[in-house]
Amino acid sequence: GFGDVVISLKASDVKTTIASYRLAAQELGDYPFHLGVTEAGITRIGTVKSSVGLGVLLSEGIGDTLRVSLTGDPVDEVKVGWDVLQSLELRRRGPNVISCPSCGRCDIDVVPLAIQVNEAVGGISAPVSIAVMGCEVNGPGEAKSADYGIAGGDGISLIFKKGVQVARVTPENQLAALMDVINEDLAKSPQPTES
Repeated sequence: GFGDVVISLKASDVKTTIASYRLAAQELGDYPFHLGVTEAGITRIGTVKSSVGLGVLLSEGIGDTLRVSLTGDPVDEVKVGWDVLQSLELRRRGPNVISCPSCGRCDIDVVPLAIQVNEAVGGISAPVSIAVMGCEVNGPGEAKSADYGIAGGDGISLIFKKGVQVARVTPENQLAALMDVINEDLAKSPQPTES
């Protein structure tokens, strides 16, 4: 018989998509599945729907390929797909920037700094994690699993590697200091493109 088959059961709502793939995996487990929530919507809601649907299925071991369907730029679909895979640690490509939610201890405006860090590390292909934290007291400890990070304070910023402080700099120099530490380490070893 003909065996070159990939099964796709996409629906436009998350619960139907998940239920359909679960049933298909139970009944037709030997076939590869192409996952997706079709017609998911504009960028924000489409990203949420796709992330939830794909994330649940992939975390259960269901799925071989995927497609994110967004109303908008197809490049965003690819980025969201990679982000879903990276968040589940199924693939690693490029930096993963994490940032604190700006609690009452926050001494800096984390949002613009996190955006600047994201932009600055955009060309890095190595799968490194970078934390942007809003206070120098708890920041390094809370983000100690990150490869690199900034913990901003009142007039001072700490640059750290694996939770250990490696520099104290002024806020004006924090981004450059972070990039110097990252680039120095990456220059010592070849950059893997993905894992």
